[in-house]
Amino acid sequence: MINCREMLELVEVLAREKNVEEGIVFGVLEMALASAVKKARFPGEDADIVVHVDRDTGTFEAARRWLVVADDEGLQEPDRQEMLSDIIDEFPDAKPGDFIEREIDKIDVDTAGRRFAQDAKQVILQRLRDAERDQILKEFLAKNETIVTGTVKRMDKGDAIVEIGRLEARLPRNQMIPRESIRTGDRVRAYVDRIGETTKGQQVTLSRTSPEFLKKLFELEVPEIEEGLLEIKSAARDPGVRAKIAVYTRDRRIDPIGTCVGMRGSRVSAVTNELGGERIDIVLWNEDPAQFVVGALEPAKVRSIVMLEDTHTMEVVVDEENLAVAIGRAGQNVRLASELTGWQINILTESEANEKRDAEVARIREEFMTKLDVDEDAANVLIDEGFSSIEEIAYVPEKELHAIEAFDTETVDELRQRARNKLLSEAIAREENLRQADKGLIELEGMDNDLAAKLVAHGVKTADDLGELATDDLVEMTGIEEERAQKLIMAARASWF
Repeated sequence: MINCREMLELVEVLAREKNVEEGIVFGVLEMALASAVKKARFPGEDADIVVHVDRDTGTFEAARRWLVVADDEGLQEPDRQEMLSDIIDEFPDAKPGDFIEREIDKIDVDTAGRRFAQDAKQVILQRLRDAERDQILKEFLAKNETIVTGTVKRMDKGDAIVEIGRLEARLPRNQMIPRESIRTGDRVRAYVDRIGETTKGQQVTLSRTSPEFLKKLFELEVPEIEEGLLEIKSAARDPGVRAKIAVYTRDRRIDPIGTCVGMRGSRVSAVTNELGGERIDIVLWNEDPAQFVVGALEPAKVRSIVMLEDTHTMEVVVDEENLAVAIGRAGQNVRLASELTGWQINILTESEANEKRDAEVARIREEFMTKLDVDEDAANVLIDEGFSSIEEIAYVPEKELHAIEAFDTETVDELRQRARNKLLSEAIAREENLRQADKGLIELEGMDNDLAAKLVAHGVKTADDLGELATDDLVEMTGIEEERAQKLIMAARASWF
């Protein structure tokens, strides 16, 4: 049966083989022996055992340790704690929070039995494997690699376990390109997506579907990117089918798109082949959001574009014959363009845009007629002059209003006063409504004072009142978007559960 010296030699051999630091090995040995002593001497108890191994001889000393607690606290963990009054005679200097130790009779591994030795060896090997895994991960992280190439060692519930040198990483099924077949023994290239905790320690997770993978592949193929002459601003993917990247350069001598395409398409083809034939659109990045969106929607031709900054939305008008191209199969083109630019893109035909514009004009006309007490002709004059709200009429420079040829000075001054009076009365009403609103309603996530005031005006004063509304009712009542309405109602109902 193995003795302590032989066990120590075994661990040292394993440490050299697995490239683990000597200090870690001794720590592993001491934890293993502590576990074995606990099983041999204190079966069924949650004893706290500490072991020190002599680095030269391999002999070890073991002790049982207790935490000292104040008498008024009582023993929360009887196997691991002692009350101060019970040990003060034996340990006169002890105080609550200290540890006391009592030495355990020397254990000879040869005489303690086969079970003791087997337990110690088993724990040593397991802890050593854990230490080796940590060491391998540390070496991998030190390289700071973002793209790796490895061999599929085995398949695990659809995921591929990829061997990268001595490291094993996981490529989940949902991070593989759809319809690609990966088998044991295959060489695969992937992006290091994240490093997360698992029950077995830290796990490196790979991805072949991430937009970052696409960007890194272009960095490998296009030297100008690594040299800083060219930059990939953003990327969007429908993995295995289609992708878009936005490129930019400050060097006017460089053609960003041509540089990424390469001679006879060699560079973009190399990336496409790696991604299973994924078609890649290369778009010129533009600091003007509207121009950027127009480029991102190519090959569709855009007639006009309206930018709505408050909702971060672009309304893009295209001809009827360009509609299908702009939207793409199953909405693919417009979806990728939205992801690439960061703007919500709504595609409209000219007739749809006209209908929407007419509806908006009708809403503004009704607002002017109601709030300013003017007839339809006067309201149309204001709209034709570019006014879209009574706030503009109340606060734009006077010379802009006096420039309206259809109105004399007296009419302009009257309209301006009416607009200001209406805004003041609305502000007073809003403040009054806010005073009536319950604090719980105002503090809901996604709520603001204007919306709360509108709700109170419709009799909705508490979170419970809001929770009882249907989404359609809330949208009609306030004019907010359906998604926001759903979130507000769910937030209001949260306290019910």
